[in-house]
Amino acid sequence: MTTKQPNPQTANNVNPAEALRTLCEKSHPAVAAEALSALDVAAAWDILRDVTPSIRTEIFSHLTPSLQVEMVGTLPRADMARLLSDMPPDDRADLFRRLPEESRDAVLPALAEAEREDIRRLTDYEDGTSGAVMTSEYATLPPDLTVTDAIERLREIAPDKETIYYSYVVDDERKLLGFVSLKDLILARRDATIRDIMHEDVIFARASDDQEDAARLIQKYDLIALPIVNEDGALVGIITHDDAIDIITQEHTEDMRRFMAIAGSAGTEGYLRTPFWKHVQQRVGWLVGLAALGLVSGLIIHEFEATLTQVIILALYMPMVADTGGNTGSQSATVVVRALALREIAPRDAWRVLLKEFQVSVFLAAVLGCLAWAKVVWLSQDTALPPGITLSNVALVIAAALTGQVVTATLIGALLPLAAARLKLDPAVVASPALTTIVDITGLLIYFFTARWLLGL
Repeated sequence: MTTKQPNPQTANNVNPAEALRTLCEKSHPAVAAEALSALDVAAAWDILRDVTPSIRTEIFSHLTPSLQVEMVGTLPRADMARLLSDMPPDDRADLFRRLPEESRDAVLPALAEAEREDIRRLTDYEDGTSGAVMTSEYATLPPDLTVTDAIERLREIAPDKETIYYSYVVDDERKLLGFVSLKDLILARRDATIRDIMHEDVIFARASDDQEDAARLIQKYDLIALPIVNEDGALVGIITHDDAIDIITQEHTEDMRRFMAIAGSAGTEGYLRTPFWKHVQQRVGWLVGLAALGLVSGLIIHEFEATLTQVIILALYMPMVADTGGNTGSQSATVVVRALALREIAPRDAWRVLLKEFQVSVFLAAVLGCLAWAKVVWLSQDTALPPGITLSNVALVIAAALTGQVVTATLIGALLPLAAARLKLDPAVVASPALTTIVDITGLLIYFFTARWLLGL
């Protein structure tokens, strides 16, 4: 009697491809996109190709931009055009900007005329502006429409719009007159007109405004969407709250990179997908420049070599003074850069900011100075000192130098981003890379001049 061997696939009841397709159909698009990102491009598309078109578009939109470009580049023109046609206008325009020129030329003729014009219009806006990130899928209503007719109209157009919670009231020339929310329509009398219930105090941005400013408006006023108008006041698009989150995240990432002296943009590849050589290129420039500037610190130490030779204990506490100055300066720069980014302060507030930071630094300096004095007295009791110099005197020198370092480093940390903002430069770029080197130089000068003055060297 022969025993039939079970098919492993049947025994486990698991077909990896079918499991992924089921995941795509049943799970959130972000979860499915994360799973597909682990596959090679061809295998990922084999899964997506058999998924419901609307779900396929959602999942594709959650893939990293670099993976989107790579995947689209492998598709036949018909599949490429179908995929782009199904995408939301803002995502489609964003992807189109990233495609190689040959892919753009290949796919445009295969798109419907309305989609081609929409792509051209959205991609005409300069990168980083509100117009470049807005979508053209928004709901509009004429002012003389009744509430009953408006609700019926929204039922008809809802499947093609990104959001219908806000409907924007426009005239025949698409001038923005006001807006109504879905709640307004539901609670209003059926025979009331849109003009009767619309809100005329509309928060909006212009297409030429910086995208971060538009995102901050959404954040500040808790908006679901922000209307975007052209220079004539005509409605041309909206930015939704999810796009605002992406913008703020992108800008925050850029600020972090600049604050840590990493050149170039954050890019879209992600950390692991970025080649190591690109990481090197983005970091090496500032590091080489700052290393060259750091030679000044070496020259200062060389100039005061005799002082160090006479009182060798001073060398033991140099790192403590330098690190403390760097830490306090970085704290000050961080809070000022953040306040500038959030528009809480402006360069005109420089004196108020410096006064506040001076008050903070004096208190910090008093606390840290006392701790430094106690540390020297406690840890260096058995250290040999030159005749005429006591441990208390050395502790006083180190505490005084650290106190001066804390105050100056805090003020420098606040002043650098304010000066950069005044000169129309990026405060994060100027503040962090230059801060550490400048604080090191000033700290060494304070340290050695204090030692000479108080110890009479």
